[in-house]
Amino acid sequence: MRSVEEQLGTILDTVDPLPPYEQPLLEAIGLPICEDIAATIDLPTFDNSAMDGYACRRADLESATQASPVRLPVVGESAAGQTKAYGLSPGQAVKIMTGAPMPTGADVVVPIEWTDGGRANVTISQLPTPGQHVRPRGEDVRAGDALLEVGTLLGPRQIAILAAVGRARVKARPRPRVVLLSTGSELREPGTPLGFDSIYDSNSFTLAAAVRQADAIAYRIGSVADDPQELTDTLSDQLVRADLVVTSGGVSKGDYDVVKDVLSRVGTVHFTEVAMQPGKPQGFGTIGEDETPIFTLPGNPVSSYVSFEVFVLPAIRRMMGKLPYQRPLVQARCRTGFASPKGRKQFVRGHFEVTAEGALVTPVGGHGSHLIGSLSQSNALIVVPVESTDIEADSTVDVLVLDRSF
Repeated sequence: MRSVEEQLGTILDTVDPLPPYEQPLLEAIGLPICEDIAATIDLPTFDNSAMDGYACRRADLESATQASPVRLPVVGESAAGQTKAYGLSPGQAVKIMTGAPMPTGADVVVPIEWTDGGRANVTISQLPTPGQHVRPRGEDVRAGDALLEVGTLLGPRQIAILAAVGRARVKARPRPRVVLLSTGSELREPGTPLGFDSIYDSNSFTLAAAVRQADAIAYRIGSVADDPQELTDTLSDQLVRADLVVTSGGVSKGDYDVVKDVLSRVGTVHFTEVAMQPGKPQGFGTIGEDETPIFTLPGNPVSSYVSFEVFVLPAIRRMMGKLPYQRPLVQARCRTGFASPKGRKQFVRGHFEVTAEGALVTPVGGHGSHLIGSLSQSNALIVVPVESTDIEADSTVDVLVLDRSF
């Protein structure tokens, strides 16, 4: 059997990052950028007011007090986005709104609360400090300043600065298009009747949800019967829109393991056993003229999901250029003990929480790869090394926290 690390190494050596292209800002949220970005304009782009009030020359207000206010004529009004350029002569004031451009010659803004609010003339009873309530041009960003570096993950705050300096598009790798299908003649679509020997297809829904959570694009095909020609035709039809293909089921040693049967003939997909539980039977390779990567995951629901976390998620992140590729391990104290099979890395469903006692994790349910109920109650996987066969209660263990972004 191959180790988990060997299998993942092969995958990451095969999967390449997708070529970047310029995308609209809102399409690039959650993606790392593929360019260094510098400001092309100043922010603010002009001197403007930080308050509603009156733009004045401070030299005209030096004698202003509550007892002896200064009275100035109001020669105009400046409002954000709807004003003409004003020039202010000594002894004059311009009524101004927050964000509006400062008149030439004005160097302070007197808040309206320090005045009588006059329209033709204004009475000012307090002297501002030099430059008070003025936002100078370039105070935040100067043209030429470095804003974002290659690899920066775009979130709301990064989108804010890009939009503020006038960038409508940004270079980033696209989200991978992932085609997902389950195999098995026993599978039925949720919402349809079940026969005595049929089950609902949960894997394609699970994997599609995991793909979306990874910020990629999921194309859920649903289930394909255990028929070699139907599988061949489905894969051929779907490759045109796939950057990655993920199947579940049909990779063991049974007579109806159609995925293994069909793809073994291609010669570019390799099936192996990996020293892990759950998820021992694995297949990976490429198909089609474009050498599209394909993962063939086990059919048991927990095996399929764990395999996605361990192998497919790092590949998706590599395609997008997101680092790290693997979900980081954290350490926690295990509340209860359990046994682990010799010679396999085990991924045990658990519930992770941070308490006043520190990080704690509790195993959830049994270890069977068909026990999907316990999977739904978990939020973490306890990772047990190959050499460990017994985890004692209150010992420290490594944990993959599944609901945490990284």
